[in-house]
Amino acid sequence: MTPSSGADPRLVASIRELLAARDAGKTICPSEAARAVGGDDWRDLMQPARDAAHELVGLGEVEVTQRGEVVDVTTARGPVRIRRTT
Repeated sequence: MTPSSGADPRLVASIRELLAARDAGKTICPSEAARAVGGDDWRDLMQPARDAAHELVGLGEVEVTQRGEVVDVTTARGPVRIRRTT
């Protein structure tokens, strides 16, 4: 499935690739996707990476967690993690 909103397709793809390389149940940080796409300018991609995670939540592919609990990435403040849905 491809993203339907304004999420950066490079970040969506990066999240998918990073999670595919992890064992089931393992998580990634949005910053990992931002670093993979943005290199030295990754910090500017943190919000777009969270937006890409939100897009994948909408597609039913991932969950966003904070302290182990599923949260809404659009309202969560502070560090979050992304994992594949089970």
